[in-house]
Amino acid sequence: IKLNIDNWRWKNVPFYLRSGKALKERTSEIGVHFQSPPHVMFDLPPGQTLSPNMLSVRIQPDEGIRLTFEAKQPGSVQETGSVEMEFDYDEAFPGVSLPDAYERLLLDALRGDASLFMRSDEIETAWHIIDPVISRWESTGASPLCFYEPGSWGPKDADDLLAKRDRRWHLGCLEDSDG
Repeated sequence: IKLNIDNWRWKNVPFYLRSGKALKERTSEIGVHFQSPPHVMFDLPPGQTLSPNMLSVRIQPDEGIRLTFEAKQPGSVQETGSVEMEFDYDEAFPGVSLPDAYERLLLDALRGDASLFMRSDEIETAWHIIDPVISRWESTGASPLCFYEPGSWGPKDADDLLAKRDRRWHLGCLEDSDG
């Protein structure tokens, strides 16, 4: 799904969400793709372009963060390249295992800690966003639901949604997706 936030700060910034069951891998990740700067500070060699910077936050499994950004090659006049800074929880804290998300929620519920649970206003906002989607699917003449093969990254329609804007899905902290 593509969402937009109707305020000045997020004007014209699309938010793409993809979720499913029985996908190729079990992963929860947030990817932020920054816009390319409108002005490049130094001339690039003919045919070279700057790749947009990207921040990936891997929530589970294998918690971590990756920042990919463009940097000028040391000692060169014009050459740039993508570089990465990465934090991997397992590498930083070897031998320390994190419980999975459901284990943490159940433990917090038993302890009476509601900090990881949605507040009522958050739940109402979520339904405010999804109710029109459900209503549209239930209406006559609506586009049919998209189905996909178990073990894939989801329906081709998800790839097509991004391709309309010359984009593609990434698995920022893992390898790029097949689609």
